[in-house]
Amino acid sequence: MKTQAAAQPTTSAPAGLMAQATLNRPRRTVQGLLQAGDITQEAADAAERWCRNYVFGYFDYLEHTTPAPQGQSVRHDAVSWQMVRAKAMARITAVRDALGLCAHQRLRMMLVDDLSFRAMGEALFPNISSSSAQRKIAAQCALVLEQLAALEATFRRAEQAKKAGRRKNARTEKEVLQG
Repeated sequence: MKTQAAAQPTTSAPAGLMAQATLNRPRRTVQGLLQAGDITQEAADAAERWCRNYVFGYFDYLEHTTPAPQGQSVRHDAVSWQMVRAKAMARITAVRDALGLCAHQRLRMMLVDDLSFRAMGEALFPNISSSSAQRKIAAQCALVLEQLAALEATFRRAEQAKKAGRRKNARTEKEVLQG
């Protein structure tokens, strides 16, 4: 398990400390939305996966949620580690491209920066009252998290269809070679 984080120039806190803190605590905003019934468990799980991909991709820190069974841990060399990290960045980029930069910003503020709805509201809506801004941003975040869950389901279906197509092509090639 890699625990050293590479510093990102856009962060103010040391990346390693920020990444460790991000992964080792429940997200207040997501838990609040989940407990209020504003999002589903699938949306909360999608938020957790997005955050893990973001921290791994940007900060080079990965923490496994469940320990690997005895003797089944995967060891990576420097190249394969960076390839896995690149895939995490590709997932973050795909979400940003699909949902847009505003959704990406809200996800980052909520999940990585761990801002409260009040702080996000004040930052994004400085010209309205704090309570109105808080309500608006909470609704926006709930919508973004549900969209994230739906997008992940779409990505999974596309990947399964791609794998099924490859298996079908392999069977066809085998039949042609045998026939």
